[in-house]
Amino acid sequence: MPLPACLEGHLEIPLIGSPLFIVSGPDLVIAQCKAGIVGSFPALNARPAHVLEEWIVRIKTELAEYQAANPDKKVAPFAVNQICHASNDRLAHDIEVCTRQEVPIIITSLRPPKEVVDAAHSYGGVVFHDVINVKHAKKAAEQGVDGLILVCAGAGGHAGTLSPFALVREVKQWFKGTVILSGALSDGYGIASTLALGADLAYMGTRFVATAEGNADEAYKKSLIDYAADDIVYTNLFTGVHGNYLAPSVAAAGLDPHNLPAADKSKMNFGSGGNMKQKAWKDIWGSGQGIGQITDAPPAGELIARLKAEYAQACKEFAARMPA
Repeated sequence: MPLPACLEGHLEIPLIGSPLFIVSGPDLVIAQCKAGIVGSFPALNARPAHVLEEWIVRIKTELAEYQAANPDKKVAPFAVNQICHASNDRLAHDIEVCTRQEVPIIITSLRPPKEVVDAAHSYGGVVFHDVINVKHAKKAAEQGVDGLILVCAGAGGHAGTLSPFALVREVKQWFKGTVILSGALSDGYGIASTLALGADLAYMGTRFVATAEGNADEAYKKSLIDYAADDIVYTNLFTGVHGNYLAPSVAAAGLDPHNLPAADKSKMNFGSGGNMKQKAWKDIWGSGQGIGQITDAPPAGELIARLKAEYAQACKEFAARMPA
């Protein structure tokens, strides 16, 4: 499917920087958008609630000023992530703010987001929804979402277990909207691979934790540089939903990362990082399996320039392997 109008001609590479709880804020989003990829942040990162509108106004203003001063640059739109779950008591407020400010892209998670779709479509916005399997994808499609973010095995934070080779190809059989692929992507070769599978956009999160603008503890960034895929554990203990986390951070919190109990899914709580003393994202650090490619924490613009070069090289190599 062609990209939504808000993205056509505004991307340097086909990439969305995924919303990172605690880590994503205006500095990172603005840097991502200026460099030509979609930057995003969770609405719940803006605290207290009135700060959300301040962040959105700042992002819109700075991006508009930058575009005016650099008319030949590709400046990408931004996105705000909404957690559509009963534990999010800010949802109605945050939807109202995003609607009034006409946020170009809303990224939704968990429950099929009919009220968010209606609100976004009222002003011409688009909605991309996170899913981990075909059942959830079909429910979201029934609600009229514009795109599906297929969160496959190896993705950081809350993630599914399906291979992208299975999920992308199955969803493409019936879904006509934008398909976005998430799962262990850390370099330009991964971005190129998403397109080879038939997705329209790649979705990359963990790699942007380790950037100068990422609002993460320096020890967290260093861990992403120091560790690799073998250091990731998959558990639902911390929020009630399965996700991938850095095992060393679990151990540092006094838990055995290789002997974790299962959580009670009925007690999911996303606004506070979970129901335990050890909090997801703050104490227990989310991470995708692609961290073996992370060797530094540069400014986001520098990283995106690198991703662009890698993406171009990957496409060139792929084309060279095609039969005449």
